[in-house]
Amino acid sequence: MADRYLHLTGTAPGRFLTRRLGLPQPAALRRWSLETPRLDGPLLHLTAGDSAITDELAKALAATGLTVDAQAARPAGIVLDATGVTSARGLAEVHAALHPVVRSQAPGGRIVVIGTPPSSEDHHQAAAQQALEGFVRSLGKETGRGSTAQLVRIPAGAAPGAAESTLRFLLSPRSAYVSGQVIELTTAAPDPEADRDAPLTGRTALVTGAARGIGASVASVLARDGAHVIVLDVPQAQDDLVRTADRLGATALPLDITAPDAAARIAAAAAPDGLDILVHNAGITRDRRLANMPAERWAQVIDVNLDSVLRTTDELLTSGALNRGGRVVATASIAGIAGNNGQTNYAASKAGVIGLVRSLGPRAAAEHGVTVNAVAPGFIETKMTAAVPLFIREAGRRMNSLSQGGLPVDVAEAVAWFAQPGSAAVNGQVLRVCGQSLLGA
Repeated sequence: MADRYLHLTGTAPGRFLTRRLGLPQPAALRRWSLETPRLDGPLLHLTAGDSAITDELAKALAATGLTVDAQAARPAGIVLDATGVTSARGLAEVHAALHPVVRSQAPGGRIVVIGTPPSSEDHHQAAAQQALEGFVRSLGKETGRGSTAQLVRIPAGAAPGAAESTLRFLLSPRSAYVSGQVIELTTAAPDPEADRDAPLTGRTALVTGAARGIGASVASVLARDGAHVIVLDVPQAQDDLVRTADRLGATALPLDITAPDAAARIAAAAAPDGLDILVHNAGITRDRRLANMPAERWAQVIDVNLDSVLRTTDELLTSGALNRGGRVVATASIAGIAGNNGQTNYAASKAGVIGLVRSLGPRAAAEHGVTVNAVAPGFIETKMTAAVPLFIREAGRRMNSLSQGGLPVDVAEAVAWFAQPGSAAVNGQVLRVCGQSLLGA
């Protein structure tokens, strides 16, 4: 459904009126396309404190395809290396670095602060590095004009190139609806990528709930990045599923993900080469307040949104159908972080997905060579949100730092980043794709 308010504020009379009334001023977001694959402008690389990763970070920034210019007057991206900030006094260098340049950033720009995990042994370092999180989340709410801010924590001893895929994603139009997020990397080395423009070439991906909406968009972006995609949805959605498959040159798999043999049938569809990317997107809602919710409505949501994710992931991992170097990407929700009136079942299922990711991620990497992450969408423009009453829909759109709803492709781009071979150091993470929603912030 079109966002008419966003269109209005893009006109001169609309800007004048909304400014006079003190209303939100959303900026049209610049998303990835063949015509706009990168940010339009140079990258400013700054440092606060004494950094031990200057050379390695410079190589990772060069991989973004942006021109690093220490004198850029109107940068499209700003990267501040704050890994050397180890005390409260050292935070003054963060202010000194960004204060003179943040106002000059180009519209739709990106700010990425590089930190390191807070220490359990040095409380001064821990305080300073944790302070960066509050700083970045606040900065994301201040930047305006479609700009975003993120914090990336790089651990000591990180493998060369571990941060490249993350910086390529965050410093690009692909991350248009991601802001105020904290991403903590591991020390895992990235898997080789033969083609950065098609990093999933030669990989097989399966996307559940892919007949339409977010799932279809995820399948489309994975196919764009070179993957052979298997699209899965319930048999009742077979017509839409086949249309999606035909459009993408994908394989259609009509299947109820809650079926006892779902994992076996997925493994058979991916044979003989196995599955490289498993995207759990299928989900349902059966909203009612707990006092009015019968047991069957509770059970349906838990079974589809959580239990099926647990069962199929476990079986595909233990059977070896999910290849080493594989990726599992599940779909959580900001409802699972903040809760939502009338959605105790849905919020429980999505919070359960977050628990799955945080627990299984490290073990799956150690035992199977597979990473496990999740996206947590906020208000995304779909047929489901178009049916929400007008005033609630407008509140959902405006109550975030970007003052607008996201698009299915915003979720899909985040999934594709998790799925890349170069993202091996991204594990156990839950990325909110919500424009930095005020809910659960």
